[in-house]
Amino acid sequence: MSQTTKAKQKPVSIVTPAITQKPWAVIPSFDLMPDTALIREAQLVQSPKRPGVPAPLPFSGPTLWRKVAAGTFPRPLKLSTRVTAWRVGDVRGWLNALTV
Repeated sequence: MSQTTKAKQKPVSIVTPAITQKPWAVIPSFDLMPDTALIREAQLVQSPKRPGVPAPLPFSGPTLWRKVAAGTFPRPLKLSTRVTAWRVGDVRGWLNALTV
């Protein structure tokens, strides 16, 4: 009788890719977004928590909200109780009005 030998099976290891990019690095550039896209405050203003990440607006979050309250910046859309966003086209229009 011949003995059947089982082939040695190599253990399978599941490799999960490490997240190498920060969530804000995955967000497309403001210049590449369509006018109908929505953008949140964290993507609009500079943050001391993310000093190396560029932002289209050169001021802080509190200044943004002061400008909204004063009516000098476009009003945001309230998407849910904790989510507020601006249309990219509205922000671009505001930026273009400043440069004219």
